[in-house]
Amino acid sequence: MTLEELNASDRGRFVAALGSIFEASPWAAERAWPHRPFASLDALHRAMIAEVSASSRDEQLALLRAHPDLGTRARLTRASASEQASAGLDRLTPDEFDRLRQLNTAYRDKFRFPFLLAVKGSTKHDVLAALAARLPATPDEEFAEAMRQVFRIAWFRLQDAVTVPGC
Repeated sequence: MTLEELNASDRGRFVAALGSIFEASPWAAERAWPHRPFASLDALHRAMIAEVSASSRDEQLALLRAHPDLGTRARLTRASASEQASAGLDRLTPDEFDRLRQLNTAYRDKFRFPFLLAVKGSTKHDVLAALAARLPATPDEEFAEAMRQVFRIAWFRLQDAVTVPGC
């Protein structure tokens, strides 16, 4: 769908097109819809970020928790599966899988939401290193970093979902 088509869309069509940009949180698209028309993809992204940022801490936490653990073989959305495969997380050795599982468990136990990383352009080694490096963070620091990662993930997903002429 083009940005022009999104700008002309009714709420239902807009949410249907962009409801998966933020994992299992179509409310982000729904709340951004009244801010149309968007002059650019970046403006659309900023509007969605503003809505997520203005949401309650409980809504933000639910958004973080909607994401799957990286490298798991659990049910993944098409977008998550593709993103994880691009980083090689679907091709972990048994030792790498065990290490990732252990780190994911330690992270989730400490922060109460899954480790989030916009994996586009990363390798499985980058993911493991980032997970280990972020474990010592404080809960507030890590919540803020997880939200930054969600916003990066949303940006990549918007780029895939919306056609912008000349790009």
